[in-house]
Amino acid sequence: MERDAEQVARVVLALEGHDLAEEVMHFLDRSGRARVVATATDERQLAEAIRQLEPDAVVASPALAGSPLPIDGRALLAVDTVETVAALRAAIGAGAGGFFLWPQERERLAAAAARVAPSPERAGRRAAPVVAVYGPRGGVGTTFLATHLAAAYARQQRECVLVDLDLAFADVSVAVGAPTEGGRTILDLLPVAGELSARHLDEVLWRHPDGFRVLLAPHVPPEATQVVPAELSAAVAGIRRLTDVVLLHVPRGLDEVTHAALTGADRVLVVLHLDVASFRAARRAIAAAGIEQRCVLVVNRAGQADITPSDVERVFGRPASAVIRIDRAVPLAQDRGRLLPGRGRTARAVSRLASIVLEGLE
Repeated sequence: MERDAEQVARVVLALEGHDLAEEVMHFLDRSGRARVVATATDERQLAEAIRQLEPDAVVASPALAGSPLPIDGRALLAVDTVETVAALRAAIGAGAGGFFLWPQERERLAAAAARVAPSPERAGRRAAPVVAVYGPRGGVGTTFLATHLAAAYARQQRECVLVDLDLAFADVSVAVGAPTEGGRTILDLLPVAGELSARHLDEVLWRHPDGFRVLLAPHVPPEATQVVPAELSAAVAGIRRLTDVVLLHVPRGLDEVTHAALTGADRVLVVLHLDVASFRAARRAIAAAGIEQRCVLVVNRAGQADITPSDVERVFGRPASAVIRIDRAVPLAQDRGRLLPGRGRTARAVSRLASIVLEGLE
């Protein structure tokens, strides 16, 4: 009896060797438990296939799964024809949910792929867009935009989850008035990242009075080292199946956590200030992270300066999608753990930006 299409895992293959890829693809398709929706021959093709097709699982050679991938770590299945120490280490380093010898363990591979098929809870719900808010230079207002975008989506009747990835400083907690000790944080979600349910989210996420929910960063800075990029990607993959919009508050820099967040985001909101240092940092970060085709530029705290918003197009080859004027009420509100009123000039500008950011993603 043929399985319900919604219970069949959608798989992307990334295997070294054409013959091996053909064998695995035909076997999985014939098994009735998985369906291969795309193949990739390098890490760039693999990341793009995951982003576009949102598969339930990736079956990959350990060498091709070495970089952070925008997929649930439980759904990364490593396959090789020989079991070597190097292959096993590569699979573990990539956060693979299992290692399988081909062809000896092909039945186990099919069974593992079937286990990541969409559950009834997730079936029929399109994965939410993931938007990373990223300021390559400190002080440009990344936290302000991330928190106010979350409030804007809530006002638009979209269920939004804001994930604070500023693991060392947890600035979102202070900005929105969330608990800075004793509450649940991202560390409580990672152990169940591969099996996320709505109940798990309800237990861990902190709800803001304006209607959006927040996955808080660790309360104590040393705990930040416990967050593994592969587990983080798994958590985001699970959250996006259970909400309408996922916002990632991404810290400055290009460490492994930031790289994983930018790689997995459907769109990256790059926050600029009207000064040379900000423009330079943004150009370097966009090139290093490979996000040029997915980034949206926004000028924050624009005021009187030698550099103007029109210079954005000259430097970056595209205009800023939004210009948020300087608002002296912002620092005072954030120091008190409050957001600006939704009817104010600045909040209205952020609401317009919220709609722009999602264009083409819904």
